[in-house]
Formats: sequence, C-alpha cells, structure tokens
Amino acid sequence: MPAVSRIPAQRTSSTSRRRGRGRNSAPQVPLGSLTQREDRTAAVCQGCGSEHVTHLRMNLTDGTPVRFTSCHRCEHRTWENAEGVMSRDSVLDRTRKVVSHS
Repeated sequence: MPAVSRIPAQRTSSTSRRRGRGRNSAPQVPLGSLTQREDRTAAVCQGCGSEHVTHLRMNLTDGTPVRFTSCHRCEHRTWENAEGVMSRDSVLDRTRKVVSHS
C-alpha cells in the first residue's frame, strides 16, 4: 500500500467564527490542572480532604447545573447544585432519558 501523507486542513473564516459561539453565553471558567499547583481549583474531597480531585461543572440530562468532584485518593464522588450536595439517587433520577412512545 502506498504511503499517504497527511496535509493539515486549512482553517476557514467560517470555522473560526463558529468556534466563538457556544450553547450558552456564560463566562468561560478555566479548567485547571492536576499537574500544575497554581492551576488547581480550591476543590477538596469531602471524604478525605485531599486536594487531588477532578472538579468540573456540567448539566445533567434534565438541565440541572451541577459541580462534580471525584477524589483521586479515596474515589469519593459528589455532585452539588445550588441547594447543596445531591444524593446519588437524585443524580441518577435526573440523568434518565425520557423515552416517548408515540
């Protein structure tokens, strides 16, 4: 089989215009880094107090905005919304897809 060279695709002006638009206009929050101490967020594990956590914001299937934290040391996980820590059952209920039988 002959060798195929890869040619990088050129960006078009429409591609760069699309990059700036998202689903919502909320301000971008830096993601942070586990490897760079200065980039770590202030999140800590509620189970063991470790700062070695993955911490991110997401929307559940029903649209509920949550902050998810997962500990790298003890594997404790939490989901928090505006009202506080959510139970695992509550998170699972909110992530079920509704199937309509029309």
